[in-house]
Amino acid sequence: MTFIVVLALLAANLFCFMLFAHDKAAAVEGDRRVPERVLLLSACLGAAPGALLAQRWLRHKTRKQPFGAWLALIVFAQACIVAGLVALAFQRG
Repeated sequence: MTFIVVLALLAANLFCFMLFAHDKAAAVEGDRRVPERVLLLSACLGAAPGALLAQRWLRHKTRKQPFGAWLALIVFAQACIVAGLVALAFQRG
């Protein structure tokens, strides 16, 4: 079960990174863009690390607000969830 969850999270993060890369390429070429709500929803579905990595590595949407604030909130929420799960795992022994 744990392996499947890890694999799903890796796939979600890769997909999110690819969405950001596609949107960056579309921005450069002047093509149709990926809506911000799709990028944020992708990050919200467990792919915040992939979104953050794509944002930094691709230098995409780094100054765009309120997008940056929403992404930061998603990253913070997911970090709190992970910290809570780790604390729960240590508590159970």
